[in-house]
Amino acid sequence: MTFPAHQAPLPSLDDTDRQLLSLLQANAREGTATLARKLGLARTTVVARIARLERSGVVAGYGVRLGTRLDATTVRAWCSISVLPKTAPAVLHALEAMAEVEEVSAVSGPFDYLVFLRCTSHEQLDTLLDKVGQLDGVHQTQTSIVLSRKIDRRSVGA
Repeated sequence: MTFPAHQAPLPSLDDTDRQLLSLLQANAREGTATLARKLGLARTTVVARIARLERSGVVAGYGVRLGTRLDATTVRAWCSISVLPKTAPAVLHALEAMAEVEEVSAVSGPFDYLVFLRCTSHEQLDTLLDKVGQLDGVHQTQTSIVLSRKIDRRSVGA
């Protein structure tokens, strides 16, 4: 029986699947021959495993991770936002339209959302925070500017 990826039970992942996922997270553009060599598998086996992981929804897509050189030239901040009842869809829609918004997570606690922002300058961040605070439905915000990263397992070298 087949299910859409969002309804299918999570397939069991063995150590090889986990190693493959780790390699793909580090470099999704790595060739299957290179992945096969690193895993000690046949290339066709790696292709089949990747296809299975994609079909099952374990791998939902591929994207770009920004390197540390770009991070050094940007201002990053976490903005906590609380919204008025029934306004969340409109607020989320407005945030989605802002290019500086990289991530929005629903969180527990006194705030409803934690938003990661990336701007080219402090002035741009200031303007953006004013814009976010003035959105219909936003009740309160609290922002912390990122000074430096101490641990980041998702980043790629310079």
